[in-house]
Amino acid sequence: MDIKEMINDVVEKITKNDDLIENFKKDPIKTVESVAGIDLPDGVADKIADAVNSKISVDKVSDAFGKLKKLF
Repeated sequence: MDIKEMINDVVEKITKNDDLIENFKKDPIKTVESVAGIDLPDGVADKIADAVNSKISVDKVSDAFGKLKKLF
């Protein structure tokens, strides 16, 4: 599995589970490693956690705009 696939997989799993969302807010690196099932080197773990956070934020904004579009 490449990094992009891993990020997408982690985002999907986190966003579908409220407990994982809360864990991610408290400790993103540990949550990403737990969901991915691998121990990542520190520099890599930070970047992947940032990418997951960005993707989650973008998905939330996209969903909100989609809901607004349906209203108008």
